[in-house]
Amino acid sequence: MTRRAASPAPDVGGQPLGQYDRYILRQLVTLFGFFSLVLVSVYWVNQAARLFDSLIADGQNVGVFLEFSALTLPWIVQLILPVSAFVATLYIFNRLIGDSEMVVLQTAGLSALRLIRPVFLFGLLMALLVGLLGNGLAPVARSQFIDRSNEVRDDLTGQLLRAGAFIHPTGQLTVYIRDITELGEFRDLFLQDASSPGVEVTYTATTALLVRSASGPRLVMFDGVAQTLDLETGRLATVSFSDFTYDIGGLINTDRRRQIDVREMSTGALLRADTGLSEALNLPVSHMLFEGHDRIAQSLFVIFLPLIAAASLMLGAFSRFGVWKQILIAVALVLPMQLVRNASEAVVRSDANSWPVAYAQPILAAIVAAAMIALAMRPRNGWREIPA
Repeated sequence: MTRRAASPAPDVGGQPLGQYDRYILRQLVTLFGFFSLVLVSVYWVNQAARLFDSLIADGQNVGVFLEFSALTLPWIVQLILPVSAFVATLYIFNRLIGDSEMVVLQTAGLSALRLIRPVFLFGLLMALLVGLLGNGLAPVARSQFIDRSNEVRDDLTGQLLRAGAFIHPTGQLTVYIRDITELGEFRDLFLQDASSPGVEVTYTATTALLVRSASGPRLVMFDGVAQTLDLETGRLATVSFSDFTYDIGGLINTDRRRQIDVREMSTGALLRADTGLSEALNLPVSHMLFEGHDRIAQSLFVIFLPLIAAASLMLGAFSRFGVWKQILIAVALVLPMQLVRNASEAVVRSDANSWPVAYAQPILAAIVAAAMIALAMRPRNGWREIPA
């Protein structure tokens, strides 16, 4: 049977980074970029749809939506990178085997360990990317995302600037505006305040303006009526006014304290977490320790995913039907590792002194990768074609 020659001329000699390494690395990086783009796009569209609904429902514009979408990208990319690296490695080695390039390379004297060297370098590159995202960009983006979320939540302009609809900024406040002029003036305003126990106050005004002050936003109403209803006695008091200022910001922003999220803290602060920091931030020490060590563990874990994929595909012989059995083996080896991470998270969060358990996932991946490489290095009688 005629076999097609491999594209690169394999180097068996002692070059630190030979032609085969550069060829495989180039293929891996190219396919990794493609799969990352596809997977990030799919995941982002799903997230963006829900984000768009929540922001637009609060009266925000498209610019705010795009800003929030950009801030979610670092942790989406961090989540997708290991999957893309694993899939790209499976694809490349499946193509090498299907095109008989692997046969040519092994016939030229390249061992399994030598064939897998560029995959290890690729894994180190992925670990660097995941480390930069997980320990640098993602926490910063998370912090900015939370800050902007609080700003949008406290921005009454976007919540109130909707004409012809009953708006409920809080459970105790109802606002209706018949029309809004181009200058931002409210026409025919209805506002009902039920924040005081046993009392319900209803304001109606011909015109109104939403203005900002040092203490927060205020609603200035002109030519209106204030009706105060005592819910216990049923008595109604009515007062007419030519102008009236309503402190709407004081009603909504009752608590401006910023709750810190462990995902926005720096890795160094998380690793040094103690009781003092826990009390200051109102966060459990165990949660902070797991988050810090998990960031490092995820960077290490991604090194071994491509190795498992490549070594698994090198186990079988050439077949015109492909190496689907080896692909399923690789997937079956990787999928349970997420369960290991979930279990280690539960252990560490219940006992802060068990933080070394956070590295159970990368340690297991390293053991599996070493075992698969050892199996791939076993002497065989060459790559023969399995008859159909």
